Amino acid sequence: MSGSHLRLWFAAPVAAWIALQATAVFTQETPPVNSGANPYRVIRDWAQFTTEKRPWGGSNGVAIDRDGKSVWAVDRCSPGTTPGCLGSKANPVHLFDESGKEVRSFGAGMFVWPHGIHVDRDGNVWVADSGSVTAEALKKFPGEGNKGSVVIKFSPEGKVLMTLGKPGVKGNPPGALTEPTDVLTDQNGDVYVAESHTNVEDPNLVGRISVFDRSGKFLRTIGRTGTGPGEFRTPHALEFDSQGRLIVADRHNHRVQVLTKQGKYITEYREFSRVSGLAIDKSDMIYTADSESDANRHPGWRRGIRIGSLKDGKVTIFVPPHQTEGPDGAMGEGIAIDAAGNVFTAEANLRGVTKYARN
Repeated sequence: MSGSHLRLWFAAPVAAWIALQATAVFTQETPPVNSGANPYRVIRDWAQFTTEKRPWGGSNGVAIDRDGKSVWAVDRCSPGTTPGCLGSKANPVHLFDESGKEVRSFGAGMFVWPHGIHVDRDGNVWVADSGSVTAEALKKFPGEGNKGSVVIKFSPEGKVLMTLGKPGVKGNPPGALTEPTDVLTDQNGDVYVAESHTNVEDPNLVGRISVFDRSGKFLRTIGRTGTGPGEFRTPHALEFDSQGRLIVADRHNHRVQVLTKQGKYITEYREFSRVSGLAIDKSDMIYTADSESDANRHPGWRRGIRIGSLKDGKVTIFVPPHQTEGPDGAMGEGIAIDAAGNVFTAEANLRGVTKYARN
């Protein structure tokens, strides 16, 4: 057999094998999960600014107080989805009682783009500021350049107890953070910070979780930018399950990753879609909010709340998005569950906090 015929004879099965692998990869794509039971009654605009008496800005973060029933939330100070807190005297950190009435608010003049919020075991409130001050914004708001890309720890009354990162500077720990999206503490008081909110097309995209001890000393980094196991593109929310495993909403990779506290990859679930926010109850049921799926960013998937078990990653409950003029509707980003089983979402587009009362 000549060399050219040999190459043709060998190339045919190789080409067939490559085609088979491509087909296998395609068929392994997770089918969209857009249905399920819905045992909730929707209460839009549940949280009311009875003290500040102003319109809501877009909201990304919501958390339950340690009393199990009061609700903390952040907003971006000014009406609309794009404006943030620069130049504003509004308080972006809010506590609401179980009826939705504003109890107190604080944090004015400290943030660019308040994002994730977390309440630790002592009742302290942690807020991630994923915003950064652009040159254009600095022209509009001179003197505001020393804000953004930090995590701030408050007492329940609003006293600043700690700041992680250097306000106004994007960079690497221990000296700086890059547009942190969420923050979480473990039983030892160690602090886990998800980074970043940068455009995923940026060649210098940061995708990691930075870990600090209770005093703010930098300990280690978990993960890196990428699409493989233990890698991230916009880690948008963090939680621990009952086993102490770190659960990550890896939004742009359309998955929830399960890691050890040290960052070792365990497994991942894609049935929860493009997850912006997540919460986990004591039974290891996972509650996820998909605020972004559409024909361009995640074809075939609907926005909405998907609820299932971390034991098998199967979705059993699907709550559809709010009806809007847009064909895809709207859904909140942050999500939290109180002791009674009620679910709350922080609304980035429709603004405010929605309560999903368990029927």
